[in-house]
Amino acid sequence: MSQLILYCLLAAVVALVAGVLLGRQLAGKARQDLEGQAQLKAQKLLADADAEATRIRDERIQQSKDRFRQLKSEFEQESKRQKQALDQELTERRQGVVEQERSIKQLTETTQSQLEQLQRREKELDATRDRLQTETQQQREKLEASTQQLREKLDSQEEKRRAQHETKLAELEAQQAEAEEQLSSVQRQLETIANLTAAEAREQLVESLKNEAQIQASSFVKDTVAQAKLTATKDAKKIVLETIQRTASEHAIENCVSVFNIESDDVKGKIIGREGRNIRALEAATGVEFIVDDTPEAIIISGFDPVRREIARLSLHLLVKDGRIHPARVEEIVAKTRKNIEEEIVEIGERTIIDLGIHGLHPELIKMVGRMRFRSSYGQNLLQHSREVANLCATMAAEMGLDVKKARRAGLLHDIGKVSTEEPELPHAILGADMARKWKEHPDVVNAIGAHHDEMEMTAMISPLVQACDSISGSRPGARREMMESYIKRLKQLEETANGFKGVNQCFAIQAGRELRVMVDAENVTDDRAAELSHEISQKIEKEMQYPGQIKITVIREMRAVAYAK
Repeated sequence: MSQLILYCLLAAVVALVAGVLLGRQLAGKARQDLEGQAQLKAQKLLADADAEATRIRDERIQQSKDRFRQLKSEFEQESKRQKQALDQELTERRQGVVEQERSIKQLTETTQSQLEQLQRREKELDATRDRLQTETQQQREKLEASTQQLREKLDSQEEKRRAQHETKLAELEAQQAEAEEQLSSVQRQLETIANLTAAEAREQLVESLKNEAQIQASSFVKDTVAQAKLTATKDAKKIVLETIQRTASEHAIENCVSVFNIESDDVKGKIIGREGRNIRALEAATGVEFIVDDTPEAIIISGFDPVRREIARLSLHLLVKDGRIHPARVEEIVAKTRKNIEEEIVEIGERTIIDLGIHGLHPELIKMVGRMRFRSSYGQNLLQHSREVANLCATMAAEMGLDVKKARRAGLLHDIGKVSTEEPELPHAILGADMARKWKEHPDVVNAIGAHHDEMEMTAMISPLVQACDSISGSRPGARREMMESYIKRLKQLEETANGFKGVNQCFAIQAGRELRVMVDAENVTDDRAAELSHEISQKIEKEMQYPGQIKITVIREMRAVAYAK
């Protein structure tokens, strides 16, 4: 405002000076009149400037008051909102602290209870140990007393037996001398009667004894062979029974479902996601079915392939532990889990050969041994079956005096052809023998692998052992299930049938084979073609397969657009 007044004053001064100069130029007489007029104009300008400055000052003051009231109102609203947020956060933290205190209290009570149980168990064990020590000491004293008595009794019996032996020996010597004298007398009488010398009689006797000995020897050989056959069968049964009794393995049928336990049912909502997008992403990435039903704190993972089920279980565990569950994260975790499964397969193979005491196995064979953990044969876990066959072979080889290490090695590797993806049309025994030969295994081991189903001629001593032990392990009650094997083959055939069509990326048999979910390439398959593809797959399944009920074929075409900001 002061600047405006200054400008007005300057303008007035300039006008005044202009008027004075103009008056001087026009006329000297009119100078005073012009000066008066200039003064009047200057005063008028000053008055107008003052009025304008007052108006502007009032407007600015009013605007400043309005702005102050607006800022004050905004500040009060922001303070109120921050206070509410702070109160809410304090309430949540207070609830969290209460929950933690409750959990700590429960954990403390559980720990105290377990500690009391351990103390009680320890007291019971101490009492049992004392009782066992007392009983052992008593039994040891009784055993020592019995041993002393038995030793004294044996000594007395030995002395009696020695005296009787000496008496019998003297009697036998006397009888022998008497028999020799009688033999000489009889020989002289026979020579007189038969008109033959002793040498001639001996030759005739030897000839007759030779013929009789040949007849008896032939009969004895026949009896010995028959007895050997009976004894061999009996001994073989004995070895087999003792081997089975000494190898007590559990037999668990591989199911087609896995149960994933969760801490609370609230996690189920995160796993399902908005409109089920998370659960669909999990099923599409892993190829198994997730059943989220009313089972408390549990999710069922269903699939016929044990590797897929294990990948799904580990991936779900990592997602729940991380807490970030969305489709992109699901695909990342599943890819990472697949890589970890490959490392776990090698670790399982190495742990197996260490447990069995097998050395020098090729890394590829170690990987195949680990892959057995996720395969089944007629419902029986392949790795468990192979370990059992290895132990049975080692036990039988030890009983029969054969090479135990080779027998155990051949028993472990006899089914490696079942986990190979090369030349599946060959029998698994021949394929396993080729692989063992490729990785420089001993010829006896190669022959045992290839001949355990009579696809090859047995040339090694351990070959019949592997065949017998394979039958023992597979024929126990509950060890195998033929229906399970045929069911899994049908599901694999379903997937292979759909994979044969152009544009199919992946396909998964779910719902116990009642649904086939087919993932197609969005760039090569249009929406119309997807409908045609589902019909073509259904027609081919109807022509080539036998199955109960009906199968639903779902073709999924997903379009993704990806760009990178650099």
